[in-house]
Amino acid sequence: MSALIEVRDLNCGYGTRLILKDINFDIQRGEVVAILGGSGCGKSTLLKHLIGLFPPLSGSIKIAGIELVGTSGNERSDILRHFGVMFQSGALFGSLTVLENVALPLESFSQLDAAAIDALARLKLRLVGLEEFADYAPAELSGGMQKRAAIARAMALDPKILFLDEPSAGLDPITSAELDELIRRIAETQQVTFVVVTHELASINAIADRAIMLDKSMQSIIAIDTPQALANSEDIRVSGFFNRGQTPQKAAAND
Repeated sequence: MSALIEVRDLNCGYGTRLILKDINFDIQRGEVVAILGGSGCGKSTLLKHLIGLFPPLSGSIKIAGIELVGTSGNERSDILRHFGVMFQSGALFGSLTVLENVALPLESFSQLDAAAIDALARLKLRLVGLEEFADYAPAELSGGMQKRAAIARAMALDPKILFLDEPSAGLDPITSAELDELIRRIAETQQVTFVVVTHELASINAIADRAIMLDKSMQSIIAIDTPQALANSEDIRVSGFFNRGQTPQKAAAND
């Protein structure tokens, strides 16, 4: 079976400025994959290219076997329907209720009537534990609840893939752990593939089946493996990230 996401020889940048080069990886259906690395390594740049916000300088991105790069019109729209996106801020519309935010993609991209849209939007809110907050404004929700609402909206059109940009940013450890649990539950019960940009070690270890590590100086991927394997990597750039700058042996001795 072919991978759900296939990236080959991808070079990313803006204008003439190269940020990432020679990016190659596959993501299988149902996986939760973290994209990680130090500050300025290109995590957000890679995400923006994967979701089609920017065209790559060169290379290929296939979603469910269909080439994203170079497509336009209805063909491009069909590909984009395969995934939903949650940006770091949540990006909820403050003038709309939580329910109206979740219903918006259904109103814009489906032919469903108002009753069906309302029912589906409430179902998505139920999946993230927010059904009773449907009529609240985003500003009335906590930071963690806003992230949950943003995930519900990203799921509105039943995408195969959810891209999350720093979902735990700004959250306290308990709320962050609850969000991690939600991501794993959705992945397992809804068969949704997650691609999560994050630098939070606790979240990476809690949710990721595999992690893709970028390096600023190399401008590329330096490791792809399970979090446990990366934490024990012989490459000190990799193991140091997972062990907060210590070697695996020193980290184990301090536990």
